[in-house]
Amino acid sequence: MMKRFDRLGNIALFFIIGLTLLSCNSNTQLADSSAEESVSAMKNPIIKKEPKTFRYEVNYKLDSLNSTVAVDSLFKSYNEDQLKTILALNRMEKRRLRPEKPIVIPECASADFNTYSPFPKDLYFLKCIPKTVLISQRVQAFGLYENGELIKWGPVSTGKRSTRTPNGLNYGNYKAKRKISTVDESWILPYYFNFMNFEGIGVHQYALPGYPASHGCVRLYMDDARFIFDWADMWQVKNARITRNGTPFMVFGEYDYNAKKPWHNLTQNMEANDLTDEEIGTLKKYVEQYQTDPRNFSDTNSEIASNDLLKA
Repeated sequence: MMKRFDRLGNIALFFIIGLTLLSCNSNTQLADSSAEESVSAMKNPIIKKEPKTFRYEVNYKLDSLNSTVAVDSLFKSYNEDQLKTILALNRMEKRRLRPEKPIVIPECASADFNTYSPFPKDLYFLKCIPKTVLISQRVQAFGLYENGELIKWGPVSTGKRSTRTPNGLNYGNYKAKRKISTVDESWILPYYFNFMNFEGIGVHQYALPGYPASHGCVRLYMDDARFIFDWADMWQVKNARITRNGTPFMVFGEYDYNAKKPWHNLTQNMEANDLTDEEIGTLKKYVEQYQTDPRNFSDTNSEIASNDLLKA
């Protein structure tokens, strides 16, 4: 009888050991499967990359225009739109083209004009500003942004060496379709938009000779002057006080009057006229100033004290 119980006990013991072994083997298989998945994930990781903004590669050449024949040949080689692009890249008008005055010419003058912009397509730190006018003195160009997105750019002529355009954050004040210059009454300034009230400085149409030539204002092509005139906002005034600022005009950078024209550098580097880190830093400081001025956010019915009283 005892032997029978011993046999039953041994059988039970073997049965328990077998179940234990099966259970261990099952867990081992699961662990191995998990490890394989982990190794596979390491070999093929899922990496989320920020989308890159595609930018066309543009090549430029410098044409010396050695003679009047070369100038005439240029006119015949390009259609009207292409010629406009070339002239804008050289910050000048057609009648300013002269022999022995080199100009930069893009390899493909028929591409979208924004392809040649010295301003980036997007500026994230301008995202919270509805409209912004950027004026780069270094490369003689303006850029218009809506909530940080570039909508238009073009050439300018800022102040000459003796009457330089002041840098800084300013705001669109008043405008006039036709203004007579306070420097010379014979100078008519179409689509004038003032952004420095007491200094009498604004943007307007006037001749672009291919270099800084103004008495402090910012010269534009007629189409560009008209566009800014209609697009930018004026200040809002109540009881001789500014209650709401107009569109910010951010003037920055330094033109090197002693060096060759900066757009000629595009022949060596298509990014030569792009914003520098220092210029971006300056613009960020302007944005900080913008954010601290309550007249950029106030209700138009409120009356905020200001030192910028209107001229009589």
